[in-house]
Amino acid sequence: MTRPETKPDGAAQDEVERRKGEHLQVASTGDVNSRTSPGWPDVRLVHCALPLTDLSAIDLSVELLGRRLHAPLVISAMTGGHRMASEVNRRLASAAERHGLAMGLGSQRAALRNPDLAETYAVARRVAPNALLIANVGAPQLIDQASGAALGAAELMESVRMIGADALAIHLNFLEESVQTEGDRRAAGIREAIGAVVATAGVPVVAKETGAGISGEVAMELEALGFAAIDVGGLGGTSFSAVEAIRAAAAGDERGARIGEVFRDWGIPTAVSVVAASATGLPVIATGGIRSGLDAAKAVALGATAVGVARPLLIAALESEEALERWIAGFLEELRVAAFLTGCRSVAELWAVPRTVTGETRRWLDDLGYTGSRLSAQRRQPAT
Repeated sequence: MTRPETKPDGAAQDEVERRKGEHLQVASTGDVNSRTSPGWPDVRLVHCALPLTDLSAIDLSVELLGRRLHAPLVISAMTGGHRMASEVNRRLASAAERHGLAMGLGSQRAALRNPDLAETYAVARRVAPNALLIANVGAPQLIDQASGAALGAAELMESVRMIGADALAIHLNFLEESVQTEGDRRAAGIREAIGAVVATAGVPVVAKETGAGISGEVAMELEALGFAAIDVGGLGGTSFSAVEAIRAAAAGDERGARIGEVFRDWGIPTAVSVVAASATGLPVIATGGIRSGLDAAKAVALGATAVGVARPLLIAALESEEALERWIAGFLEELRVAAFLTGCRSVAELWAVPRTVTGETRRWLDDLGYTGSRLSAQRRQPAT
């Protein structure tokens, strides 16, 4: 079989960079929020009228992928591969360094195709020498596609080297690719390709959904494939189906605009995905509709080790470093108050606090069988 060219021409490189710029613009300014709740309003933590320690003494630190974070916040993979992304990533990485957080970079395929764009990602390590940084490649690009050959081992190693990464995320964005005008839609052989990468990556590998969530059955598959953690990327935050629908409409792609709108709210809500994935015992990152420290506390109470936040931090970073600092400081204070008011001495203790789950989230859990033994299983302290 004739394989596609591994290095695209200049026009194809420009196309990838243009796409990254459009993603940044649409994600930060467009009407792209999911119309479905991530489930946090259905989760209530039980108030403790007699706290156990001072508010200021609450320990926010957690372990993730063998590293100690000062707080359970991952600045989620958002951008890179476009020249305007360099300053955004610099601001986000500087914040991660100051606060002892983790940070994921956007898909690095653009820089693997065009090394001139590597600095838009590499800037993160330069300004955050001590932060937990997570490299990022797409699962669809691990197999041959019409757009090009599968990424090889050397390219995957380069994505890690490019940012001095402590871990590698493989993002599972098949919903987005299904809508995207230029989408990569082949999936046969994806499990074998992923398994080979996980076995040879040399760093912990994180499975990362991008807005459609993780079911219990898929979570078990991901564990069997050898992933070190699962970022559930659930329904309820930014809808990348909506992002791609906007791009498709602007390009005159009626098919993409239609599919993107129809599937705007496709997926498994984040709260449900956290319960499903935490039953594996792997560390879980709850991404999707986390908008406050209280949301984060609820996610940890359901079994998450950490939470991921993308769009609110992107918007703040585009505004100013001061706006970014205000957002993070407020978020961490809200998380501290939630732990204080539930009788915890540390955020890690939230996994054991009493909580109720009602409404649509409870119906999801009941209908999928994630209550009972599975919900009880995740009440043990989550892995780190």
